[in-house]
Amino acid sequence: MYTGIVHGAYPLAAVIHKPGLHQLFIDLPPVLLEDLVIGASVGLDGVCMTVTSIDGARVSFDAMQETLSLTTLGKLNDGDIVNVERSAKQGAEIGGHNMSGHVDGCAELIAVEKSENNCTLSFRLPQTLSKYVFRKGFIGISGCSLTVADYQRDEAEFTVWLIPETLRVTGFANKRVGDWVNIEVDRQTQVIVDTVERVLAERE
Repeated sequence: MYTGIVHGAYPLAAVIHKPGLHQLFIDLPPVLLEDLVIGASVGLDGVCMTVTSIDGARVSFDAMQETLSLTTLGKLNDGDIVNVERSAKQGAEIGGHNMSGHVDGCAELIAVEKSENNCTLSFRLPQTLSKYVFRKGFIGISGCSLTVADYQRDEAEFTVWLIPETLRVTGFANKRVGDWVNIEVDRQTQVIVDTVERVLAERE
């Protein structure tokens, strides 16, 4: 379980491509290495990953074919920046919203607007996810809990606003139009929408 409050964005030290498997290596700072053990869960760009080795500050993760196919992790190479969040501890403050680290799909960045103290990003969703997104609702974008500022349902396009602190801590400052991000919809919203659809279908 994650909160969507990214701890930092760090470059991949190495990516080893194997048949059906990519090994991702990243050097983490001391604050993220504390009590970290093999088998622990760490969110990389919103994907729940298992620690497979720890060698000093260098930590590795294995991304299987399913993960490579459904998320942006399959497109990563050496030096690419990823958002990192350690899994939430019991009793931890939930500053964002509850997230599972199970990505529902990917969205394309279609517009970037920057002003002196603000940054607006607009994305296009897969139509299959559009029914779970609402204006002022939660959405997980590459592991970051954000609020939907605007949403055009017919086009499946939504906008988020980022404050300078979010740009500083995450990798969004490096994103360009045409880049893809991982999306996790709000699970409570998903359950409500799916339940209502099922009930209405049963009444027909």
